[in-house]
Amino acid sequence: MLYTGHQHQGPSAVRYPRGSGMGTEIESAFTELAIGKGRILRQGENVAILNFGTLLPNALEAAEKLNATVADMRFVKPLDTELLAELASSHDTLVTLEENAIAGGAGAGVIEHLMKTKQIKPVLNLGLPDKFIAQGTQDEMHQELGLDAAGIERSILSYLAK
Repeated sequence: MLYTGHQHQGPSAVRYPRGSGMGTEIESAFTELAIGKGRILRQGENVAILNFGTLLPNALEAAEKLNATVADMRFVKPLDTELLAELASSHDTLVTLEENAIAGGAGAGVIEHLMKTKQIKPVLNLGLPDKFIAQGTQDEMHQELGLDAAGIERSILSYLAK
């Protein structure tokens, strides 16, 4: 991502967490990513989890139990509208997941795009509430906020039961 941002001829920002990454294999050569393009990491049915950022391992773990699709969206802006259209047409429910405030976040951008293109679909936005967040380790905060794998699974099952 840093290399891609460096190669881009315009403004770019890369958000990265404290702590370590999810264990992605490190490539010896710099690789430029296609800007605004996500990727599907797990194919499932009915529910698609659109992950933005660092919660990807939690999304994959929850998806295993729910038989859900997981898309690593990679970019908030520009949003991968082709992938979004594909997921909206092939799944009953979309779930956005981000380690960012829900209000005005990536999930809000997904809903905005779906409404603009008249792709009416139930969307559950998971992320940080609009309040002060206490300090703690990443694992402690994810568990407290329901953003660990078990919390994601609970939230999705609760939403589907409505």
